[in-house]
Amino acid sequence: MTTDTELLEAFDARAKRRDSRRDFFKAFGTASAVAGGFVLATKSDPLSAQAAPSDADILNFALNLEYLEAQFYSFAANGVGLPANLLSGPGATGTATGGRRVTFTDPVVAQYAREIAADEIAHVTFLRSAIGATAVGQPAIDIGATPDGAFSTAARASGLIPAGASFDPYASDEAFLLAAFIFEDVGVTAYKGASPLLANKVFLEAAAGILAVEAYHAAIIRTTLYAKGMATPTAMIGTRTIIEATESVSGARDSLDGASDLDQGVRATGSGATTASNIAPLDADGIAYSRSPGQVLNIVYLNRAAVTGGGFFPAGVNGTLRLSAAN
Repeated sequence: MTTDTELLEAFDARAKRRDSRRDFFKAFGTASAVAGGFVLATKSDPLSAQAAPSDADILNFALNLEYLEAQFYSFAANGVGLPANLLSGPGATGTATGGRRVTFTDPVVAQYAREIAADEIAHVTFLRSAIGATAVGQPAIDIGATPDGAFSTAARASGLIPAGASFDPYASDEAFLLAAFIFEDVGVTAYKGASPLLANKVFLEAAAGILAVEAYHAAIIRTTLYAKGMATPTAMIGTRTIIEATESVSGARDSLDGASDLDQGVRATGSGATTASNIAPLDADGIAYSRSPGQVLNIVYLNRAAVTGGGFFPAGVNGTLRLSAAN
């Protein structure tokens, strides 16, 4: 497992290049033909050297991510996780540990949390139904606030908390929003990267529909973080202001998922940096970017290497697509 020190060194190195970044098409990687379409992937991605995954493989991969999001939001908004009837299936099933209700102080954030929780639970329910008997069960998920847990490891390596400290995503509205920011942006890029792999047009349409919802969610989270950061510029999440914290998390994700430097926080860059926000992280043509399954797993496993578990999924995800990319 990559150590906190190694992650921090990687994030620091990436941060030095952030001001000159975002040459999207040049930096992103190699286009490889898969399943009659195209998926953007790095050369180190496991999919670039493998036969095309089946539609069931892709949907089960997405289901793992939906388990993670649904459990986090359900605990944060409602104080309880997913019901047992949504957890069973093939694979090494496990529990979601460490979640709890957030004591929200902003009623708008509380309402957003409840809305997104309901949407993510619906995604789990839908995908399980669409896949059928081969829908994988929920793997073990870490959404707690212990010093050695996934949230704390990510926050510490991002420079938000010092060594040995904990990051508690349930401690405040702002902490919850930043934790949600980690998941939602990754979910958007994951669905966009995986959609071209689907051969069945019915599944493709469904995946596009879920992608749209995840993009709505991401925009809600990014807009709210930006607004809070502008309204109270000195408000802190750990050692960073709210807007700086999104940049730290963005740099962390970029450092984990390969040589590309595409991820973006909510602070605008370039000529509009002082007069515009950056709610939609896009390329120069206004198009959202993609991540391959291997790159997504780098982030949720919190590891730049090719591994089969760690981070938010301590024992890995269930299904065929469970190996992260080698970066």
